[in-house]
Amino acid sequence: MPEEMRQVISYECCPGYEKLSGEKGCPAALPLVNIYNTLGVVGAATTKMYSERAQLREEIEGPGSFTFFAPSNQAWAALPTEILDALVSNVNIELLNALHYHMVNHRLTSEDLKHGSAFPSMYQDFNVHIHHYPNGIVTVNCARLVKTDQHATNGIVHVVDRVITAVTNNVHTFIDTDDDLETLRTAVAAAGLTQMLESDGHYTVFAPTNEAFEKIPPEMLKRILGDPVALRDLLNYHILKNMQCAESITSGTPLETLQGTVLEVGCDGSDMTLNGKAIIQKKDQLGTNGVVHYINELLIPDSAKTLLELAQGSVITTATKLFVDAGLGSHLSGSEALTILTPQNEAFKEGVTMTGELKKLLKNHILKEQLSSGVLYHRQELETLGGIKLRVLVYRNSLCIENSCIAAHDKTGRFGSMFTVDKVLTPPMGTIMDVLKSDDRFSLLVGAIQTAGLTELMNQAGPHTVFAPTNDAFSALPKADLNKLMGNPQELASVLKYHMAKEILVSGGVGSHTRLKPLQGDKLELNMRNQTVYINKVPVVEADLMATNGVVHAVGAIIKPLSPKVDREQADDPIRTASSMITDSRIGVKNDDLFQKVRKSISSRTMTRIQ
Repeated sequence: MPEEMRQVISYECCPGYEKLSGEKGCPAALPLVNIYNTLGVVGAATTKMYSERAQLREEIEGPGSFTFFAPSNQAWAALPTEILDALVSNVNIELLNALHYHMVNHRLTSEDLKHGSAFPSMYQDFNVHIHHYPNGIVTVNCARLVKTDQHATNGIVHVVDRVITAVTNNVHTFIDTDDDLETLRTAVAAAGLTQMLESDGHYTVFAPTNEAFEKIPPEMLKRILGDPVALRDLLNYHILKNMQCAESITSGTPLETLQGTVLEVGCDGSDMTLNGKAIIQKKDQLGTNGVVHYINELLIPDSAKTLLELAQGSVITTATKLFVDAGLGSHLSGSEALTILTPQNEAFKEGVTMTGELKKLLKNHILKEQLSSGVLYHRQELETLGGIKLRVLVYRNSLCIENSCIAAHDKTGRFGSMFTVDKVLTPPMGTIMDVLKSDDRFSLLVGAIQTAGLTELMNQAGPHTVFAPTNDAFSALPKADLNKLMGNPQELASVLKYHMAKEILVSGGVGSHTRLKPLQGDKLELNMRNQTVYINKVPVVEADLMATNGVVHAVGAIIKPLSPKVDREQADDPIRTASSMITDSRIGVKNDDLFQKVRKSISSRTMTRIQ
């Protein structure tokens, strides 16, 4: 094996144990020594050195029963130079006091270090605070226990990963006394949160510095500071319900705030991130009722934002710009209770420009009340700023408003809500007959409906779903057969009713296997493939032509029943499918003579192709 590929794994005995020749592991237990000497063998030699310089050696070599939370060698090396210099320049007072704060005047094993417990230290009885976390980490004043239960003749040593400092003030005192938190101090007082941050608890405060507040647009900051509800939500979004030292926070862990939503924690190299940003400046400022982490960017929850701010802070860029260009920004930045339907960027054609029609359409994307998608129900009607009514359509796996289906979780702002939808809304314009008559592609279908006596049905309240054959679909039939069908209103009505259902189904409600009961005949089989809806294998050429009494989907062929008795090859056979269309009793067409003519015509055309 090449030298660079070779791995060497070495093992060492735990402190207080040695190897025995011929034995596995380190079975030989050494005699216990006092705490002073134990420090030298558990990775805390620097603590041992400073103990001697502070004249603590005699105490921790002598009689007694102590617990020493000993900083590791790395912990002392990581201590800021100015703090270390202050300690070692006054070893008899500052350094001795600091070391005494790491000691408790009785033996505490790791089993005694319960979550939430506090023990008086040997420095003026100031408490050291113990916390356990779900990831298995245990901290002492936010310092992580890295090596526990190192027994000594006169006590026990637990090695920690940092030098800990005395906790004397609550978290509000940090805010009240640090000039770098002056704006936060003013905001906390205005929101009435002072008493809470002074009371008993285990809070975590991500404290925005003055710099963080200065990064916010002045008009937005002024609005929030002047709105007690938004301000309280803003500040509560920076406060966790429980204490989280930096050591305990694991990447990917959602942290629930007092505001009710969560902060997402991650990593950027060695830096911890909040909501994807490395904004933590100073960590683990421990108070008697929690911990403070300083951040240099304000965290603004959706609940403190206007609708326009919600939209501008999302990935929905095209619709947001169009709402502003349409002159609707004042509605979205005010205090009206509204809900906006914001289509995804890909719902718009590239290079879309503002027109009078588009302004009118966008106004109908704004609903005249603040809603949550969770309270919407089927066939509910919603009024828009444009003055029209939109229908709510509830399906097994989708929730739609007309043709537009909700594509993401709601965003709930201070006064309004934002629903991201997958399509630009198509408001209903007239009845189904109105929709068909206004589109030249359906002129033959309109005539067929009138001939079959179905005009009144297509104008009734519904709801209806119509799979509308285009002129091309009718023209694809042999001319003689088409004339024959058009000359028999009863048979024609049966065929057309197989294209109609008495419910409303938009394309967003179609899944991989969806069934629909037509007005006459057996079920229709629908599915969605590559963003196209298929009905009995016939593709929809244009979906979701919305009407006041239903929806129209244009199809390029006459829809035929699928027989369960034939396999895929048989179902695709032109003679067999024609037979299904004309003779299947499920749609009431039983004209054998017509069937024979169609069969003869198709056979003749097939033979011609062969020749």
